[in-house]
Amino acid sequence: MFHPRRTLRALLPPLVAGLTLTALPAPAATAASTLTNAGFEAGGTGTATPAGWSETGDTHASYTEAGGRDGGHRLAHWSASAYRVETHQRLTGLAAGDYRLTAWVRSGGGQNAAYLALRGCGGAEQRTDLPVSDSGWLRIVVPVTVTGGRCTVAVVSDANAGDWINVDDLTFERGTAGLAVKGADISSLPKSEDRGGVYRTASGTVADPLAVLRSAGMNYARLKVWVDPADGYNDKAHVLALAKRVKARGMKLLVDFHYSDAWADPGKQTKPAAWAGHGYEQLRKDVYDHTHDVLDALKAQGTTADMVQVGNEINGGMLWNEGSTSNWAQLAGLLNSGYTAAKAVSPSTSVALHLAEGGDLDGTRWWFDQAVSHGVRFDVIGLSYYGYWHGTLHDVQTTLDDTAARYGKPVFVAETAYPFRLDSEDALENIIDREDELVPGYPATPAGQARWMNDVASIVEAVPGGRGLGVFHWEATWTARDGNGWDPADPSSGNGWENQALFDYDDRALPAMEWFGRR
Repeated sequence: MFHPRRTLRALLPPLVAGLTLTALPAPAATAASTLTNAGFEAGGTGTATPAGWSETGDTHASYTEAGGRDGGHRLAHWSASAYRVETHQRLTGLAAGDYRLTAWVRSGGGQNAAYLALRGCGGAEQRTDLPVSDSGWLRIVVPVTVTGGRCTVAVVSDANAGDWINVDDLTFERGTAGLAVKGADISSLPKSEDRGGVYRTASGTVADPLAVLRSAGMNYARLKVWVDPADGYNDKAHVLALAKRVKARGMKLLVDFHYSDAWADPGKQTKPAAWAGHGYEQLRKDVYDHTHDVLDALKAQGTTADMVQVGNEINGGMLWNEGSTSNWAQLAGLLNSGYTAAKAVSPSTSVALHLAEGGDLDGTRWWFDQAVSHGVRFDVIGLSYYGYWHGTLHDVQTTLDDTAARYGKPVFVAETAYPFRLDSEDALENIIDREDELVPGYPATPAGQARWMNDVASIVEAVPGGRGLGVFHWEATWTARDGNGWDPADPSSGNGWENQALFDYDDRALPAMEWFGRR
């Protein structure tokens, strides 16, 4: 991924992200083993305490109102003055095992804390924050393991005057949740380290950045590979060396083939210089040979790729012009060459196709409908999603849900990131560096960045059928270092992304890494 500055649509003013709230006590009353009045329809508009539920705290701030997601009513938390309130229901008679709470939510943001919680279930309390979304309902899940036969479901707000949330259509049922992929792209790391880059723990101790990321819970690394880059980085040799470090830390490996000598994305899919004069049939062989060569070398050194991307953000195709979407028959042939090569090296390696514009439902449908109709083979679907470019959280959830159901494949967010500050550490203007470019409710602060990563993960985790595979942060280790800019042909080029890395300007691990440790 690398994009120039883009003109953004007008956004609402940002709100302050929420923190955490000390749990309020569970009620003494008990309920059935399934939720009562989970859609908040009983009692009608303005019910102070919804039937089947209990409240603690500033109870005037919890009530039902018209405008349900799939019915007439919803739960609301709101007050004209600051408030703390919990709406809760205790379930009993539960068989031991894994459960998941699912709910549809909306929030205007700004609270000190707003979350769903499962507590008293036999282990530690489990929480999921409510994402900021006033443009549409979002589905989120909270997983828990029940061991004591009971569990309390709670909706909690610690809010400022005028802050609001809506919750509707909850379910509590058997089943597991959690993301299989909690990853980051770290392709920039070797060059950064060679240019003197240092990485520290949150407390300031110098450490191997992979050790820091792994200790936070990261379990998957994404590495891009270029064919013959001008600076020699992100080539086969560097991917092989970094893959050894990744696997030594017990992490899995995604190899992202750009099929170019530099950045490939929706705006450019330039053939490698060595392939420039090749026609379609030769390009099919080039794709196969290059893919097979890199993956076979990884396998030979004991670092077999667990997942492979055949192309990077290929909305318009790849290897232009022969492989553009104006000629789907040829694009399909090129994509299948990559798929065949990957499977020839390791049949168990998953092959992903990766588009940008994660909130574009119509565009994603069109592209994959074409791919399927032209016989393109793939195992997984990856979408880039940057909230300042690619629509709302509601948009990306709609696209992920539809894509997983329509094509029967696991889906993942192949790239996302968010700034923890707006100013630059080097001389190059950052890609996102103004308040009006931010997503409402997510300030450019360490807490805002952490909130963003957790909320995107919540959206992916909630994809129905367990098809939400996971998330990759993009580019976790690309901190500002002289000589490690965006242009591999220009050592003086700067980095427009250092304010979205997972290490701050003092090289310390940021709170956003905490999302790796989510259940």
